[in-house]
Amino acid sequence: MDIYFQDPADIPLPPDEVRIRELSAEPYPDHRRVRIVLKLTPFQKRPNCEIGIKNEAGDTVTSLSIIESIDPKMEFTVHLKPGEPNGKFTLFAEIYYYIDESVAGEPDSSTPAKEHQLPAKIEVVDRQQILFIIGDELDNP
Repeated sequence: MDIYFQDPADIPLPPDEVRIRELSAEPYPDHRRVRIVLKLTPFQKRPNCEIGIKNEAGDTVTSLSIIESIDPKMEFTVHLKPGEPNGKFTLFAEIYYYIDESVAGEPDSSTPAKEHQLPAKIEVVDRQQILFIIGDELDNP
């Protein structure tokens, strides 16, 4: 088991400066699963992440969402859809924050209260993609 300790010289950054440091995909030998590693710069505010894999046709074959990550180093195992075990794939990641557009002050009594309303906008601060191969081309270079 790896334990991740933050480097004291690595200062947490404000949302608009958070970046992807590493993005990698490692297919499992069964060609049905992929190990994904995502490393971010240290952050002051917890970021959100969208991660997915697309096939050669551009169709998303798997995806996941992370809401307010607590660690800058993340590892996941994703399963590919049936019928997608071989070929060239693109792993993509997007780091974003919700933008709070609410106005401080007294609520307007003429409009009904809106409960559990999601923010209307997001701010993407970084995105990255990498290509990788699963199958025969990888097994027989």
